[in-house]
Amino acid sequence: MRRAVLAGTIVLAVTLWGTATLVLGETFPSKAVKITAPYSAGAAPATFTRVVGDKLSRMWSQPVIVEPRPGASGFIAIEAVKNAAPDGHELLVVSDAHVAINPSLYKKLPYDPQRDFVPVAMFYHTPFYLAVATASPYQNVPALINAAKARPEAVSYGSSYVGSPSQLGSAEFEFLTGTKMIHVPYKDQSQMYVGIANGDVGWAFTTLGSARPLMQAGRIKLIAVAAPQRTRVQPDVPTLAEAGGPPGMQVGSWLAILAPRGTPPEVVRRINADVNKALADPDVVAQMQSFGFEAAPETPEQLADEIRADAKKYAELVRRTGATAE
Repeated sequence: MRRAVLAGTIVLAVTLWGTATLVLGETFPSKAVKITAPYSAGAAPATFTRVVGDKLSRMWSQPVIVEPRPGASGFIAIEAVKNAAPDGHELLVVSDAHVAINPSLYKKLPYDPQRDFVPVAMFYHTPFYLAVATASPYQNVPALINAAKARPEAVSYGSSYVGSPSQLGSAEFEFLTGTKMIHVPYKDQSQMYVGIANGDVGWAFTTLGSARPLMQAGRIKLIAVAAPQRTRVQPDVPTLAEAGGPPGMQVGSWLAILAPRGTPPEVVRRINADVNKALADPDVVAQMQSFGFEAAPETPEQLADEIRADAKKYAELVRRTGATAE
């Protein structure tokens, strides 16, 4: 009899818990939602997050605030969300750099991607282009490689921050071309593009969305894309292999949403479903195309799998190239 009562109590508790989490998912959000981004306000990832945030705000009938907190390789933004209430009202935008590259690049991290966060939704994938100043002496990839070989550690390249895909991609470019160049990290992405345009640094790997403003101003140009094939939005830009660079080399990135560990699964699924719905909106699709992004709607489980696979891939790349965060 006592066992029957206990079993009934357990069943009732599980049923009530399941009902409570379902209701929680249906009633979310109950207040404004803040999405913290480790990028400057004008950077393409932050800009695109605002585009999606605007669509989510209309779906949820609640404000969605995107707060740019750049600097320290994303640590400032990540720390701000790590200990937030796990109820879905504080979210974090990250790239593969923050959760798949940094664990191998830094000996000590102030956060643990697996322990401190749960994957929520993927935004997009994007390839990187090799950008130089319009008046650069490196008007093509062979000219850049030859200059770096002729004068080791004289040619410099920028990256948006230490540990970024652009830094690791540049380290791989050095490794595959047998060159040694100077890495110049920037706290603010927009400063890096000005640095390229002014000749303060020789080149950088960049996304189309972030480079576009100075491209339109005629101050920087793209001489190759680090992808298997040319892109639809920049069909005249050759691949690295076509341009005389390392064959098969790819540099890319993605942007995704995470939530503090402990966020209820029903809330995670609600946010995931609505983000995927926003990514299919014609206005958002148009914005993605202008930035050169490819929508990548995934389930939280698929995003978790992608993070694990990329962490393994980048750990090998860090080992092979000797890249460091110093």
